[in-house]
Amino acid sequence: MMQRLLLLLLAVGIAGGGALAQTNEESADLPDIFRMRNLGTEYQGWNNCAPATLTNALVHFGYTDDQYRAAKYLKPNNEDKNVSAWQMVEFVNTQIPELPVYAITRDGGTIELLQTLMVNDFPVVIEFGYEPSGYTWMGHYLLLAGYDDALSEFNSMDSFNGPNTRYSYDKIEHYWQHFNYRYIVLYTSNREEELMALLGDDADEWQNQINALEMARAEAIDDQEDPHAWFNMGSSFVELGMYDAAAQAYDKAISLGLPWRMFWYQFGAWEAYYHTGRYDDMIRISRQNQNDGGGHYVEETYYYLGMAREGRGEVGLALENYITALTFNPNFTPAREARDRLRAPGG
Repeated sequence: MMQRLLLLLLAVGIAGGGALAQTNEESADLPDIFRMRNLGTEYQGWNNCAPATLTNALVHFGYTDDQYRAAKYLKPNNEDKNVSAWQMVEFVNTQIPELPVYAITRDGGTIELLQTLMVNDFPVVIEFGYEPSGYTWMGHYLLLAGYDDALSEFNSMDSFNGPNTRYSYDKIEHYWQHFNYRYIVLYTSNREEELMALLGDDADEWQNQINALEMARAEAIDDQEDPHAWFNMGSSFVELGMYDAAAQAYDKAISLGLPWRMFWYQFGAWEAYYHTGRYDDMIRISRQNQNDGGGHYVEETYYYLGMAREGRGEVGLALENYITALTFNPNFTPAREARDRLRAPGG
């Protein structure tokens, strides 16, 4: 097993036939201090981090609704513990016809990239690990509002703590790693080409995952006991369709120890195990979520349980799981498609 893991670390040329690419992020002359204007300052309601944070970013473009418009679409059940980045992008891209505003999400971001996006007037949200006073680890979204190089810190609109919440660069990097350095960028349709130029080769989603994988691989080489580096390798391997490698990386991450809420927010391990026929491991993670005091309010818990049941040929149980997922979130497209597929003649 150790030999196979070392091969993962040492492998190059694993996508596209060549060496893993570095980002093309151009170094620009950035100001030492910067502050974005016209961002919202709405605190989140109960369990409403994602809708509130996204709403505060949309204010930059003249959006006037409060967080509950987004919440109605993103998490119809207010107990839902997770909204994924792709769902936030979907809301912006499909549910705001009155504004020419769009969103993308990428992994493998850097401090300099975040600064570059802000300086060029692109609101940016990051997903990161969060441990506010009195709470254990959880996932959180953070709208960045500026930075100060002299203090080495970001200013943010933190929907939990409020405007002008400051985080050191080191703290951002530490907790941002927990979500593969994921970020969401908002932009108007007339500036899409400009945004893609700033992203360089990260504009391409496939190349972005190669770049993110190389970041995680380098971190795992530097510290082979870093569970988040291995987890991020698994996540990028999944996006690249390399499920055997992903499963090995996730196995290593789990063996090193992860925050107990990790599988409320990130679901690549289920994907890797599904595509490698490890249905029992999928069921184990689903049961862990169901029994840990909150993960039963995550629709993905039931969706992936359904996939495992379907993989084992337990079609009736799988259909029940997909229906349960949709009771938490009727807008969760993967569960709806799976339900309809099983209900179709011959399904």
